[in-house]
Amino acid sequence: TRYFVNNCDGFIAMSKTVLNDISKFSSTSNKAYSPHPMYETYGKAVAKIEARKKLGLDEKDKIVLFFGLIRHYKGLDILMEAMAHPSVKQQNIKLLIAGEFYEDKQPYFDLIEKSGLKETVIMHDKFISNEDVKYYFCASDLVAQTYRNATNSGVTMVGYYYEKPMLVTDVGGLSELVPHKKIGYTVPIDTFKISECILDYFENNREREFTENLKVEKAKYLWPTFINR
Repeated sequence: TRYFVNNCDGFIAMSKTVLNDISKFSSTSNKAYSPHPMYETYGKAVAKIEARKKLGLDEKDKIVLFFGLIRHYKGLDILMEAMAHPSVKQQNIKLLIAGEFYEDKQPYFDLIEKSGLKETVIMHDKFISNEDVKYYFCASDLVAQTYRNATNSGVTMVGYYYEKPMLVTDVGGLSELVPHKKIGYTVPIDTFKISECILDYFENNREREFTENLKVEKAKYLWPTFINR
């Protein structure tokens, strides 16, 4: 790593965590933070009702989306445990899981059984094609990333593009991207606090408020801004 870093003239880091990490290998001041731009390659947004019809989802359901490759560090089990809190289950909120398992899936299915989440979890455990990404985001009410660790996340930037409120854990660069109670929630890795935020979102009808804020906030993550930096 030192050999590589010493041959670089400068650095652009997409999270402040990574920007700080550069100092472990280099004393250069020729470095800058510029957030990951939005992904704009998955097609224009469609209406929620159209997206749900495409995916075979009930148009009246309250849906939390967990999207992307499933690995331990992404904390899907943490989110499942939060969804299993009685107060959340009483609200009949659904968890839509969309993505491939990159580890043994059985522990997750065991957790669904043990926690009584059969009626809560909608499992689409498969590769999601580029053409279908927009339907998953547009069909959801809230996107959740309960990661154990992270530097940054492409899922967050897809969420920005589709103007979807998000819940993220306070790890790595995620908290830099999601201002708490402005466009979503930044919470500790704590299943009770995660469940509280999910309840707050649906019980207080935060979708419109957060979506309006997203329309303003997303201007920070346009490609020209990144390229100019």
